[in-house]
Parts: sequence; C-alpha cells; structure tokens
Amino acid sequence: METLPIFMKVRNRPCLVIGGGDVASRKVNLLQKAGARVTVVAPELHPVLEALLADGQIRHLATTFEPACLEGAAVVIAATDDEEVNRAVSLAAQARNIPVNVVDAPELCTFIVPSIVDRSPLLVAVSSGGAAPVLARMLRTRIETMIPASYGRLAAFAAEFREAVKRRFSNGQQRRIFWEDVFHGAIGEQVLSGQEPAARHAMAQVLAGSGELNHGEVYLVGGGPGDPDLLTFRALRLMQQVDVCVYDKLVSKEVMELVRRDAELIYVGKSRDQHTLPQEDINHLLVRLAKEGKRVLRLKGGDPFIFGRGGEEIETLMENNVPFQVVPGVTAANGVSSYAGIPLTHRDYAQSCLFTTGHLKDGTVNLDWAALVRPKQTVVIYMGLVGLPEICRQLIAHGAEQGLPIAIVQQGTTQRQRVVAGTLATLPGQVENAGLRAPCLIIVGEVVRLREKLAWFEPSPGAV
Repeated sequence: METLPIFMKVRNRPCLVIGGGDVASRKVNLLQKAGARVTVVAPELHPVLEALLADGQIRHLATTFEPACLEGAAVVIAATDDEEVNRAVSLAAQARNIPVNVVDAPELCTFIVPSIVDRSPLLVAVSSGGAAPVLARMLRTRIETMIPASYGRLAAFAAEFREAVKRRFSNGQQRRIFWEDVFHGAIGEQVLSGQEPAARHAMAQVLAGSGELNHGEVYLVGGGPGDPDLLTFRALRLMQQVDVCVYDKLVSKEVMELVRRDAELIYVGKSRDQHTLPQEDINHLLVRLAKEGKRVLRLKGGDPFIFGRGGEEIETLMENNVPFQVVPGVTAANGVSSYAGIPLTHRDYAQSCLFTTGHLKDGTVNLDWAALVRPKQTVVIYMGLVGLPEICRQLIAHGAEQGLPIAIVQQGTTQRQRVVAGTLATLPGQVENAGLRAPCLIIVGEVVRLREKLAWFEPSPGAV
C-alpha cells in the first residue's frame, strides 16, 4: 500500500486553492461540499469562481503565488497550468507540513484526491495513488450503480440511533449483529424506500423491547418489458434479498435470472382464459406469505399499475395491515415502442397517446372506438393479439382510414423481438402468416411510419 487512506475533516477550516481556471473551480466545489472556508489565489478567476466570489462563498487573493499565502492553511491544492508554480507550491507546503495536492502530478503530492461516491454521510473513495486515475474513475462509476442514493439516508438514520444502541448493547459483537439485522431487514428497507418516520417509530419500539426487528413485507415490483437492463436500481436490490418470488408469465427469463438464487419461486401467470390462480387467490397468497414473516417479491412484467392489477393487490394488503412498497417499472408501451423505433409522440404525427387493453369479453372487443380513432394520436393496445382482426375491423368501421399504419411487436426489448408493420387493412393477414405469439403489443398511428427511419435495435440472428 503506497498511500494511507484518510478522510480529513476540513469543515470551517481555511483551505487554499492556487489557480483560477476550470480545474481549480472543480477543486473549490469539492472543498465547499466538505464545508471548507476556501481562498483562491490567482490573478484572474474563471466565471464560475467569479460568481462564487460575488456571492460571498469564497475569498480571492488577486496575485501570483507567494509562500506567504500558505499562512494558516489546513490544506493546499495547486491547480495551475504552470509546472514551476505547482512545484513551488508543493515545496513550500511540504516545508510547512501542510498537506498538499498538485493536480495531475502525483510526485508533488502528499495526499491524493480520490474518485468519490458521495452518499453523505456515507462516502466511498477509490484511488490508484495517481498511477491510473482513469481506471479509478471507471471503478467509481461501477460502484455508483451498486450503491443507491438512499444509502446516505440509511447512514444518517444509523447515526440518530447510535448512542441508544450502545446503551442497549454493551457488547460490540451484539451491536454488530443488531445493526446487520437492521440494515438487512424491514427497518432498513423502510429507510431506503423513503419511509423514515415509520422506520424511526419501529426502531424506537425495538429498542424499548416492545417491537419486532423484522416482519413480513411485500415488494410489488415492475420487471419492465423484458430487457433486464431496464430494471430500476431499487427493483434489482429488492429482487436480491427476498425469501419468496411470486411472478407472472410476462416476466422475461432474463429478469427472472436476477432474482435471489435461493428464493422460493411461485408462478401465478395468466394466459387468455387460463389462470394459474384467480386474482383474488393471488391477493390472499401475498397476505399469507407476508404474515408468515417472509419478504415477498410480487414481480410483474412492465409496470404494476398499468394493466398489471397492482392496485387490487395492494388494496388487499392494506386491508390486512401488511407492509408493502411499490417499485414502478418501464411499461411495455414505452420500452417496446422505443426498441421498435416507433416514437409514441412526434410533433408532425401525434400530439397525444392513449393506452388501452385488447382483452376479449364475451366474444367481442369492448373498447371506446370513438376515442381510439381521433386524429393526431397514437394508440397502444396491450394484450390484443387474439382480438387483432376485430380491432382493425372496428377501427375502420368507426372512421379510421384503411391505410392507417399499425404495427405489432412480439416480446419487445428482448432478443426474441419481432416486429410486423402494415395497415389496418393488411396487418391481420400478415400476423396470421407470421405466426406471432403472446406477449405482443399493438401500436396504431402515423408514428408507425417512422419505424424504417428510426429503428435501432436488431435482435441477434438465431436468438430464441
């Protein structure tokens, strides 16, 4: 180890930045985030620094560097484009035992400014000791995706109860186990999901001996249209920590691969006229599993609240006092249309967009046809593959042109994506010949004409 990692407190302490350019302004910003009192030494200032000076946020010595400028400084950063000045700053600071950093000159530094993941009060620093700063920044970027912004709230929450936990548990080992249970359990999840008041109440009850540290909970998570890269950070985190996963047919196998390996999997998928479990039974299954103390992932394709019946499920959870949280997902209309190269709105073709469902009922498609044939709009129809011939027939019967563009997308956003585009008059025959299978999404409107120009995603040849 070439350097000793240290986090230095500079709040309300005088810190000096030598240089007034763009690089110097970034170093000033970093010091300000840490609460330092910053003075900039430079004949001229970058516009950003001039604005800070005018606002009274920094001091300015409009002069070239002299060793006397270092008097009283806790930290010095040299950020000029003059190597001789930077060297002089380094030598003068080291002679006075003042920590000094010279930008892009590790040999002149007594400390290195690392790449930082800021989840204040939680900080993660990555440094190569000046050997490979680009690599350090790459690692920082990867860590950024692994640590949600809400972890800062979790660290602040822990600080609130640190002394109370020390009073409750005198043994260090006991405290460690307790905090691990908090961070990995229901209280930690409440904090991460923005429910701090509920978490504080629960924590106070646990410390008073009148509450349970962990309890069952349901996570209603949108798995998106199929591509696992479209999952949210929160969805992925919850998928990795559950005890049971209750999932639908529309959840892609690639997304299912990301669920915790040892979680119990319960399939409740539905096909047309075939329900593995009726919806009411699914609702009560979630209640039962949560009341058994399990963390339950209710994983749905797309978004839970867009034709996903998520509202019905959380009604039952609320009636039974089961804690839950909802994680939105990229709905099929957004994800599939994007991957198919069809913008849902475009000022030359459509100024509004309407989502509807094509489920058949009693042998007919019961839709608001007058609303669907309005001009200058895009219509997205979920679950309409079986009813496609009737949908096209009814749209024409209610005034739509036979040549109105329409497309159907099978398993959009995945390597199994197929797109068939035509018109209201031709698409039913094209689909019959193509042999498409659910899940499919139908997009109706002039924006479909843009597909040939804007299509960017092509599945790998031979993908299944």
